[in-house]
Amino acid sequence: MSKNLSRTLGAALALFFCAPLAWSATKGIPPHGPAVALFDGHDFSGFDIFLKSKGLNNDPDQVFKVENGIIHVSGTEFGYIITRQEFQNYYLRAEFKWGEGTFAPREGQARDSGILYNIQGEQKVWPRSVEFQINEGCTGDFWMTDGAALTGKDGQRVTGPPGSALKIDRFNKGPWKNVVGYRDPVNEVEKSHGQWNVVELVNQNGHVWQYVNGKLANEGTDAFPSSGKILFQSEGAEVFFRNIELYPLK
Repeated sequence: MSKNLSRTLGAALALFFCAPLAWSATKGIPPHGPAVALFDGHDFSGFDIFLKSKGLNNDPDQVFKVENGIIHVSGTEFGYIITRQEFQNYYLRAEFKWGEGTFAPREGQARDSGILYNIQGEQKVWPRSVEFQINEGCTGDFWMTDGAALTGKDGQRVTGPPGSALKIDRFNKGPWKNVVGYRDPVNEVEKSHGQWNVVELVNQNGHVWQYVNGKLANEGTDAFPSSGKILFQSEGAEVFFRNIELYPLK
């Protein structure tokens, strides 16, 4: 084999093994198609921004901004970025890590954010949806907001009251305290503060699975609504998101 051919093959193999995989290594993720990049790493095209105090697409203080391909959420105001498109039957993968700041009305409390999905109806804090809770000591909980409903693994159906929300705890959850930096002493699924965590959601005909760092954290059926928009929260804590990709299920 010539030296040139050897170098070419070596480069090709290096690209193959170093390229991002188009599937998840997490057990239980169903077959899916190519990724749809919800966030392109450059701007919020494809999203609207909503702040509780200022309404739609009015973010003068940059509660949400893009830095080096990462979404930086200051947490100083309640609000969200929300997809303009609705989605049904998909696998969603994203990464998050906590920053430092916590702010009123949650100053000093466990850092809080979340991914809300199956959103239908008016823009507000918070719209009708099922939530993949991202919260120190609670990441992986379900929250049903403003009339949304889900049946948990125990067969109990939970419906969020109008204008409010109810939750289903993640599997094997320990005691929880609403203090900044809290970690579950029994079954913590998050990595240490400041490290990137992988969250994965499978939403298939109203059957939903939520994974944290490759571990199944929660499961529910008969979701209402079963499709809709997707949002990423600002809820009183600094947080970062990256590598947000959605894969339509086959």
